[in-house]
Amino acid sequence: MEQTMHENEYLYSGHVACSGCGAAIAMRFLLKALGEKTIIVLPACCWSIIAGPYPQSSLKVPVIHSAFEAGGAVASGVRAALDVKGDTETTVVTWAGDGGTFDIGFQALSGAVERNEDFIYVCYDNEAYMNTGIQRSSSTPYGAWTTTTPGIEWKKLRKKNIVEALVAHRIPYAATANIAFPEDLVRKAKKAKEIKGSRFLHIYSSCPTGWRIPSEMSIKIARMAVQTNIFPLYEVEDGVNYTINYKSKEYPVREYFKLQGRFKHLSDKDLEQIQEMVNEDWQRLLKKA
Repeated sequence: MEQTMHENEYLYSGHVACSGCGAAIAMRFLLKALGEKTIIVLPACCWSIIAGPYPQSSLKVPVIHSAFEAGGAVASGVRAALDVKGDTETTVVTWAGDGGTFDIGFQALSGAVERNEDFIYVCYDNEAYMNTGIQRSSSTPYGAWTTTTPGIEWKKLRKKNIVEALVAHRIPYAATANIAFPEDLVRKAKKAKEIKGSRFLHIYSSCPTGWRIPSEMSIKIARMAVQTNIFPLYEVEDGVNYTINYKSKEYPVREYFKLQGRFKHLSDKDLEQIQEMVNEDWQRLLKKA
């Protein structure tokens, strides 16, 4: 197998992420791909805590903490400042959770990519507002329990397709990635680095705390999300050219759901309905590719 990752580490040990945190794993892989000439813009999210308060940091690259809703705007400003200085080598990255991407930060993100600002926007997706107590977001999947959808009120709306929303902006590059497929993640990050204009990476990042799973199951759950077609790996160039990067095992979705406490309330009928949703979405993606 081709070596895609170098040995340099840009994430210090001893950070305060939860055990098995997919967001920490994702950041480690991303920085291995992008290297030290990177500036990270952090809207409010779990990573605001993991990175640590000034003057401390768990990252070996510059970090700018921004308001929850301002990730796209701040990255645009950082890029403009670097351009004025003549710095064309530093990569600007907004690193946001699903709350700061799908919901609160979408306005600034949409505005920035409509202007085709030259930065990479990365959403590490743990499917809820985890830093503030596991509240539902528009990334929370159909059927999931959160603290704001308790008991019989579990979420009965489908997850927003954020990649398709970005593809509709006709940006140069958009892709999904997953912590259980590190070579694919690193390849896509390196590819995004070499493209000019707005690039978007949607990284599946499991959350043992919010998903009610053992920390050692974090990677297995992430892998199953791809193998069941719940989270396909694909990339889209210039808004029209689709490539599916992994042929899934097409395992039944119940194998994925039964391992997670946030779905323990689902009945067989619920799972059958979700299987139909996943099949429908997968067939739609196949037609585009």
